[in-house]
Amino acid sequence: MGLRIGINALYLIPGGVGGTEIYLRSLMREIAKADTENEYFVFTNAETEAGLVPAGRNFHHEPQQVRAVVRPARLIWEQFALPLAARRLRLDVMFNPGFTAPLLAGCPLVTVFHDLQHKRHPEYFRKIDLPFWRFFLYWSARHSSRIIAVSEATRADLLRYYDLPEERIRVVAHGVDEEFFAVGARRSPRDLRNFILCVSTLHPHKNLDRLVRAFRRFHEARPEFRLIIAGMHGFQTARIEQTIIDCGMGAHVHITGWIPREELLALYHKAWAFVYPSTFEGFGMPVLEALASGIPAAVSWIEPMKSIAGEAALPFDPFDENGMSAALLRLIEDGELRARLEEAGPKRAAEFSWRTSAEQTIAALAEAAKERRLENGPVQ
Repeated sequence: MGLRIGINALYLIPGGVGGTEIYLRSLMREIAKADTENEYFVFTNAETEAGLVPAGRNFHHEPQQVRAVVRPARLIWEQFALPLAARRLRLDVMFNPGFTAPLLAGCPLVTVFHDLQHKRHPEYFRKIDLPFWRFFLYWSARHSSRIIAVSEATRADLLRYYDLPEERIRVVAHGVDEEFFAVGARRSPRDLRNFILCVSTLHPHKNLDRLVRAFRRFHEARPEFRLIIAGMHGFQTARIEQTIIDCGMGAHVHITGWIPREELLALYHKAWAFVYPSTFEGFGMPVLEALASGIPAAVSWIEPMKSIAGEAALPFDPFDENGMSAALLRLIEDGELRARLEEAGPKRAAEFSWRTSAEQTIAALAEAAKERRLENGPVQ
């Protein structure tokens, strides 16, 4: 007999939560392909369209009348209304892909931690938000039967900051959508344009102000190139825009803001090179996308990017502007390096699969449900 599994998608704001939206959409699509035995009940908010829910017969849409953009309202709904729905539907387990979980759900919880940035870099958070992050993530971790970490780096942080039993944590890496491999297969020298692409939300840890300064040095040698930063506006948008002005790069650095998937794929198709300068990541999905697309990439040499990219990207120290600038120049001018990275990228990215992510997630959900059944003992 299959499990009755809830999927808590209340956190999702389409176009407003960055990579965790791509994660959820891609993962659910593969779960639907991989699993026709269990029943899934997807809880969505007022902002999320019904199209989020896969069309399979074993997937059911459970819309909730709460707006996720009002975070306190969403958290209250998650903690009090969602447990009532879980009991009504007699759920065997609740999957929480966005950090927080309904603590009184009455069923085992499996919660995804994409990173612990609020512990590693609390200075990047607004003071009004930090208490919420600290409280809800801590108790979600404590109450969850299984915790999914998206990388070994995040697993290490969970053990360090929350002192959790190792056996409760499962590392389930992200996959990469097939459409990026298709981009790589179509790319040819005649399609390329003179720009370097960075796909990133404009948050402090993304290190984009330092990237702009490094690009200014690079631009002195190669003035025909532009820098395009594609991603949501974040907490550091104003500072980055001011850095662009201060560096005199207004005509050469373009910030797109959030763009539809088709436009993003077009940028991957035409980019001469890719750069990812982040100083902290839980995973770093754009790096995997760039590798799959066959774009010569330069990335910060920090975990988990080291483990993701391996030898398929050019490394640099994210705190060294001169080194970053030199990496960009080499990425443009070293034909032998470019050829090697173009070949190595898709091969490395092929080691990451959403199907594998889905199967490992389903296994974690089944483990949590089975553990609860064993604890409760046989039915009398």
